Amino acid sequence: MPHSPAPHTPATPAPGSSDPGRHAPDPSATDPSAAAPACAAAPALAPFAAAALEAAHLDEPLVPTGRSLRWGVVSTASIAEKVVPDIAALPDARVVAVSSRVQARAEDFARRHGIERAYGDTAAATGLERLAGDPDVEVVYVATPHGHHHRDVSVLLRAGKHVVCEKALAITAAEVRDLIRLARAHGVLLMEAVWTRTTPGFRAALRRVRDGDLGRVRAVDGTIGMSRPVDPDHRLFCRADGGGVLLDMLVYPLTWTAALLGAPRSWTARAELGPTAVDVDTALALEFGGARGHVSGTLSAAVPHQVVVSGTEGWLRVDGRINCPTALVVQPAEGLRRGAPPVVERVAVAGAGYVYEMREATRCVQAGLTESPVLPWADSLATAEFFDRVRERIGLVYPHDDALPDGR
Repeated sequence: MPHSPAPHTPATPAPGSSDPGRHAPDPSATDPSAAAPACAAAPALAPFAAAALEAAHLDEPLVPTGRSLRWGVVSTASIAEKVVPDIAALPDARVVAVSSRVQARAEDFARRHGIERAYGDTAAATGLERLAGDPDVEVVYVATPHGHHHRDVSVLLRAGKHVVCEKALAITAAEVRDLIRLARAHGVLLMEAVWTRTTPGFRAALRRVRDGDLGRVRAVDGTIGMSRPVDPDHRLFCRADGGGVLLDMLVYPLTWTAALLGAPRSWTARAELGPTAVDVDTALALEFGGARGHVSGTLSAAVPHQVVVSGTEGWLRVDGRINCPTALVVQPAEGLRRGAPPVVERVAVAGAGYVYEMREATRCVQAGLTESPVLPWADSLATAEFFDRVRERIGLVYPHDDALPDGR
């Protein structure tokens, strides 16, 4: 049975915030008179969204931005099969090593992707530890399930490697804080791979909003999901792997609300926990003061993947790949006034769409940055804190909740 929706006012920033240290409640969250009036001026894009629009290197991701970097890959999972060719497509990147728990799997992956070295577990060390000890590897892409991220990324950061880790960066906010601490202490890049933020279709939508095509944004609605039989051994249904809708899917529609509306002033949640005790259907209603959002994800129904941005003077819709749009359906203010049909804006995408986030990571390492302005640590932490609160509200518990990193 779904949990009844219950209101909640965040005491810390939600996705899109850029200040992890600010914990004072927003007075407008509890005082309706303090909320922004409906006629207020259009809010600025979130800092990460503005940074994404200013990132000219994302316009031509296959143009080198500096010296060549040597990459390692942790895991031979299906997402690594998609991402590694996009890393290799960068002229200033070379994938030189891959690790897996099983040596044969690492060797097979290396052979198919033209990678020089393959590391599997041995009696003396894990494949991950062997890759972390490779002095030739500078940057590592981590593609293991969510539940392994804190452990795996910690090993790499302590070895002085720059890290790009699949979302979710970790299961809990405590784990994310620990990873940020390690990255800061070792002076290396740590970047959560929320690829949507760097994709050309997402940036084209941001540009439309920034340029006033829709007027002031009043609502963002997003849905994502699939109907999938419950499989206790699959990562999506495994508590130890951080399975469920919240950590795996909702980051995508929430990326849109965060970019265009910022952090919610209040929210409600409704979820259904499945037979393996992970959420198989979750919906969030978000209030922003003069604007609203609604996002949902599911593993139990066939739903359209869609984002709709509604403004005072026009609207924009993305159908299908909301995480990497290839087309925008736009009804701008001028078209509404003339009674013209919506405009379809096609967007070309290089490779499988991951080249953009890997260009950003490469540029950051080349420039000596430890965090990306498009994917800053503060946003990763704010998202994790928000998800912790949502999980508490819907009753979603992971084994990671019972222990602090490194016994801290």
